[in-house]
Amino acid sequence: MIGFNNVTYTYPNGMGVFNVHFRILPGEFSFLIGPSGAGKTTIIRLIYMDLLPDKGEVNVNRYSSKKIRKRKIPHLRRDIGMIFQNFNLLNDRNLFENVALPLHIVGYNKKEIRDRVIAILIEVGLEDKAYEYPWELSGGEQQRACIARGLVKDPDIILADEPTGNLDPSTALQIIRLLERINRKGTAVLMASHNYRLIKELGHRFIEIKNGIIQSR
Repeated sequence: MIGFNNVTYTYPNGMGVFNVHFRILPGEFSFLIGPSGAGKTTIIRLIYMDLLPDKGEVNVNRYSSKKIRKRKIPHLRRDIGMIFQNFNLLNDRNLFENVALPLHIVGYNKKEIRDRVIAILIEVGLEDKAYEYPWELSGGEQQRACIARGLVKDPDIILADEPTGNLDPSTALQIIRLLERINRKGTAVLMASHNYRLIKELGHRFIEIKNGIIQSR
C-alpha cells in the first residue's frame, strides 16, 4: 500500500530524510516514531506527495512519485485521510461544515454529504456537536472532529501527524483507541509520534527515525 524505495529528500538547510526504505501493508497500523525534527512530517508529506523525492521512489496504492503527473495528485489524496496535530479546523464553520468540506471538494451531492457526515460523526461520538464551532469544543473533541474529516471520504489510508501532541495523556490514549477501532475495519493507519511512553505497550509496529535516517522498521 505504501512503499519507500531508498528515498532521499533534502531541504536547503541540509536537513531532510536519507535513503529511507520501508513498506506498509494494506490494513496495517504502524507508528512512525522519533524526536521532533527527525523527519516524520517529511515522510508523511512524501506519502501524500506534497513533496517529491530528490532520489528514490515513493509508491502509494497505484501511484508512483516517479510517474505521477501534478493533475493526478488530487486523485491520490482521495484515498488518504489526513489528521494534523493542530487540528486545522475552520473557525468560521461549524463541525458539520468542517467535516463535509472534503466531500464538497470531491463533488458529492447534498444528500450523500449529509448521510456521510452524520454517519462519521456518530462513529467518532460527536453527533451531538454537529452544529457547534471549533472554538466551542475541547481539544479532544477537536481532534475527533479532525479524525472525522479525515475519514469522511472512506480512505484506504489514514496519516496522523502527531495527533496527540496537544492533548493530555488520557485524551491522547482515547484518540489512539479510536484510530485502532478504525483500523480494525480495514483502514491502514500510520501515526507519527515522539511520545514513545504513550504508545510503547500498544503492540503495533514501530518505524523509528532519527536525524532523517530509519533506525528500525
